[in-house]
Amino acid sequence: MPGQAVTLEEAVQEALAKNLDLAAEKLNVSVAEAREITARLRPNPVLTVSGQTLNLLGSRFSPDTPLGPNQLNVHTDFPIERGHKREERVALARQERSLAELGVREMMRQVIASVQSTFVDVQQAKESVKLAEENLKSLEGVVAVNEARLRSGDLAKVEYDRSTVAALQYRAAVQQARLQLDQAKTQLQQLMGRLRKAPDFDVTGEIRRDELAAAPDEILERARARRPDYLLNRQAAARSRADLRLQLANGKIDYVVGTEYTRQQAWGLGGNSLGFSFSVPLPVFHRNQGEIARAQREITLAGARTDALDASIRTEVDRAYRQYTVSRQLLTSVEAEMLSKARGVRDTTEYSYRRGEASLVEFLDAQRAFNDATQTYNEARANYARSLYLIDAVSAASLRPD
Repeated sequence: MPGQAVTLEEAVQEALAKNLDLAAEKLNVSVAEAREITARLRPNPVLTVSGQTLNLLGSRFSPDTPLGPNQLNVHTDFPIERGHKREERVALARQERSLAELGVREMMRQVIASVQSTFVDVQQAKESVKLAEENLKSLEGVVAVNEARLRSGDLAKVEYDRSTVAALQYRAAVQQARLQLDQAKTQLQQLMGRLRKAPDFDVTGEIRRDELAAAPDEILERARARRPDYLLNRQAAARSRADLRLQLANGKIDYVVGTEYTRQQAWGLGGNSLGFSFSVPLPVFHRNQGEIARAQREITLAGARTDALDASIRTEVDRAYRQYTVSRQLLTSVEAEMLSKARGVRDTTEYSYRRGEASLVEFLDAQRAFNDATQTYNEARANYARSLYLIDAVSAASLRPD
């Protein structure tokens, strides 16, 4: 809601409810349901009404003319489907609806992964703004001290100008950090399906930092069992088999049974008659060979795609786990060896500079080193969180069971 900071869970739920791409994908399910209705329908009977030897042109039936009496025919044809065509159409439509539902779940997986990654972008950008503002505050304090020293004649004008320039550079860094934060917030709101950007939008919650308990083989098995795109490929093979059964059924000829009512009238006399007909096509040329061959090859194609995706998922799991391992090692190293030391050097140098025991160059170098170390730490935290979310995305762990 506008004016209220959202958690990651709230952002994900809002995206699942309002994301425009996901909403469009959900329409495929309703389209598939409509096709299932069509598949259940039986073929319509055909009604034919005809008139023959009518005396519309002035010719009348008589013993002296070869024209017959006025005749009215009412003919009905009833198609009889063979080979369980209707059942196979319904079975194929159900498979296609299952494909559409899996397509929605795959889009949900992608949306969740995008929201999680962008949420971390916002968290990292907030840390960058905080760091830039902290650096600026420190420099402005130094500038204030230098201004007093300049007035007392204890500092050269060039030294004061250099500190002022450094403060201006940090003001620019604050503006740049705020711009990046604004862009990340805008992207997150778009993923959440918000059509208008809220100027007071914000997120809350700590950057994810839990440990991964599963091994790569476990992650791979979860991915095979839960990933919608993998299940969709397997479902596509089942759909192709259903299509093959339908095409085999379509290759069987259908019968047409007809009934005919005839009314004849002439010289004030008339009579009715009833007839029956039976027709069947001769499968001399067209036995649906092409569609049967197509369905057979689509089964092979679906199997090949499933094998290719299985190999791709294995690679994704390996890369995601490797990214997690490296990110964890880097984060641990930065925390243990770099961050506290850089902060200590910065604080000590600032104190010495204020007392006139260190030069401005030394202080700015210490400040820059602290800034780089903190940025590295924030990036390491964000990359570690992204690696955890990536493993969730690869294994579809964020998707709730049906």
